[in-house]
Amino acid sequence: MTELEEIRHLIREFRDARDWMQFHNPKNLACSISIEANELLEHFQWKTPEESLVVTGEKKARIAHEAADVAIYLIELADNLGIDLVQAIRDKLAQNAAKYPVSRAKGSATKYTEL
Repeated sequence: MTELEEIRHLIREFRDARDWMQFHNPKNLACSISIEANELLEHFQWKTPEESLVVTGEKKARIAHEAADVAIYLIELADNLGIDLVQAIRDKLAQNAAKYPVSRAKGSATKYTEL
């Protein structure tokens, strides 16, 4: 069992012990991902790029908890929809590599349509 499969199993156990599957439809999970991502973003609001790099102690732990919330909902959404998340990531990275070839994109934040 891979670590991702183990985490997916733990998420299912947690959810099912509480009879929450009835609430964890794709729409609700997508909403929860967005909500938790915004809670993560709140930790960086009004910070300069340099300030955002300084994450230690309790602040780091709070950010880790928000990142975990995003990941938990994302893993469950993929699981519920039968999406192989690892393969989806591999596929997306391959698409991005084609859109952003190193020769044109290196060091640039320009969108692929304008490279």
